[in-house]
Amino acid sequence: MTTLAIELARVDLLADLPRNSLAAVAAQVRTMRHGAGAVVLDADDGSSNRDVFLVLEGVVDVINYALTGREVSFARIEAGGYFGELSAIDGLPRSARVVAATDCRLAALSPQLFDRLVTEEPTVARKVMLRLARIIRACDERIMDLSTLRAVERVAVEILRLARPSDGNAGAPGRWVVDRLPAQRDIAARVGTARETVARVLSQLQEDGVVERRGRMLVVPDRMRLLRVAAGDRPEALLAR
Repeated sequence: MTTLAIELARVDLLADLPRNSLAAVAAQVRTMRHGAGAVVLDADDGSSNRDVFLVLEGVVDVINYALTGREVSFARIEAGGYFGELSAIDGLPRSARVVAATDCRLAALSPQLFDRLVTEEPTVARKVMLRLARIIRACDERIMDLSTLRAVERVAVEILRLARPSDGNAGAPGRWVVDRLPAQRDIAARVGTARETVARVLSQLQEDGVVERRGRMLVVPDRMRLLRVAAGDRPEALLAR
């Protein structure tokens, strides 16, 4: 296989295609590079582009903006993922902005090629369905969070989602850790609040010993305490503000 066909095989959407099919796809896609911060796609920008983009290298963020101008984060897509399928499926304009979080390299499938793959390759069709199901479930969770939780609780829930059991490194055996805590601005965009609110909540959680900062790492010494905060058992200092 060509180098590009090998790269395409690392993208989850196409990973189960036979070699000859991957070679055929490789002959029909176009590749491009974007520097960090570049806008790859924009919502309702009037463009007729309906391509599906495969992330070969780097990371992209899917975002949108509220009427107030506040950024809302939908997803972060790393190498091996893809985006843009909604417009390829229904022919409507893009529903969100996609920004390169790092330098990235992408491959673009035309909507015609994407439609043919979905129609002729059952593994591709199933993966598209599973991805859409995951998106719907994630949206349901976020709608529930935004409808029922206060900002402090949403920040706690986001930390719980990011945290993983420690492997014993960094002096945190038996604890939960977020290896690289996202920037406060990014957390705010994820949970639908202001950066200042995230800063205040993190500061208070540290002061109360619910979390510990170690550089970019966030340590959760007692996950049950953080779960209680997420469930509404907020420290008095947060209740008073």
